[in-house]
Amino acid sequence: MSRFRRFLTAAILAVSGLAPILAATGAEARLSIRLGEPVIEPMPFALPTFVDEGGAGNLAAQISEVVAADLANTGLFERIPQNAYIQRITSFGAPVSYPDWQAINAQALVTGAVQSSGGQVVVKFRLHDVFANGELGEGLQFVGTSDSWRRMAHKVADAVYSRITGESGYFDSRVVFVAENGPKNQRQKRLAVMDYDGANVSYLTDSSSIVLAPRFSPTGDRILFTSYSSGFPQIYLMNVGNLAIKSLGEQPGTMTFAPRFSPDGQTVVFSLERGGNTDIYALNANGGGLRQLTNSPAIETAPSFSPDGSQIVFESDRTGGPQLYVMSANGGEPRRISSGAGRYGTPVWSPRGDYIAFTKQNGGRFHIGVMLADGSEEKLLTASYLDEGPTWAPNGRVLMFTRQDAGGEPALYSVDVTGRNLRRVPVNGAASDPAWSPLLP
Repeated sequence: MSRFRRFLTAAILAVSGLAPILAATGAEARLSIRLGEPVIEPMPFALPTFVDEGGAGNLAAQISEVVAADLANTGLFERIPQNAYIQRITSFGAPVSYPDWQAINAQALVTGAVQSSGGQVVVKFRLHDVFANGELGEGLQFVGTSDSWRRMAHKVADAVYSRITGESGYFDSRVVFVAENGPKNQRQKRLAVMDYDGANVSYLTDSSSIVLAPRFSPTGDRILFTSYSSGFPQIYLMNVGNLAIKSLGEQPGTMTFAPRFSPDGQTVVFSLERGGNTDIYALNANGGGLRQLTNSPAIETAPSFSPDGSQIVFESDRTGGPQLYVMSANGGEPRRISSGAGRYGTPVWSPRGDYIAFTKQNGGRFHIGVMLADGSEEKLLTASYLDEGPTWAPNGRVLMFTRQDAGGEPALYSVDVTGRNLRRVPVNGAASDPAWSPLLP
């Protein structure tokens, strides 16, 4: 199998905090994975424990393990055990003996070093194309505080992933979700946020009222969600920095739910129920300018903007069962895009604009699926007793969703757009309704 193709660009991932530390060797770069094509075998890579260049202690090993886990968890890469390594990396500046890494079939080699002093941590790394006998791109470094070491590890992994796949990374991101506990007839729910891999969980609300469907703003500084604190579902806006909460679009005698931001963060689209009828509405993110986008006796909900903000996909039962429709962001006559058997819901547009993810119920099973934006090329990625509520990673190549087995607790899972690499996200306790943030600044 031809696993590696000519790398099309040697451009460095442009993220804040990166500083070049060493020029590339000029070796022709060939190391590459194309995400649009099936990968039968993961790429073997070597990642020796990063060198402690002073004061790092356990941090060097911890950062190394997070970088390796980020890459391996994609299913695209497989780490070669360290006890198989022939060359021992004891200095970041030491020459690499490429034949030693070729002998154990390492296609990529990541070397790095960590220094810590006065609460500041410096992490630097190089990515080597082993069979091209040279570096792939320039060496980079990150500087941060000692409590941000996991973020620096994720940034290293993002840069490695980007150089090999040609896609942007998604590791340096967060996920907001609903943490659940208690018996099913007295369920307590509160908003929580975590790193994409389930680490660093913190709670944003208490469990005094039921909360549902949190959604990050495009800049990650605000969260929309639905709360029953008033006794009825209403949408609220939270400031992530100070956790201040305010009600949005509250109208007497109505229920509001399923909110989502526009790509520029200036508009909120949501469902509003009045007099037994549910339609799609929009308002300004500051709470003014309410306007109705659909007008149908059907139940219309779960709106999601296209990345360019020109269209909205939503769920409607106007033709009988729940199906997916697309309309202009200003409203107007929608067109149906789903066409298969079963019931469709919770659509969400990929940040790349190519796919729309959805939940599908058919034949007694629930699925997470994707289709092109015109409704063609539908593909089901999962199947279980209950899978629902997909959310896209920032690079539009991985989905996270809620899975619940018969009689079990809801949990978070992820899967890539090929349907490979289904993984449970390690979160303590029951969890549901995930929503991915953009890459962190």
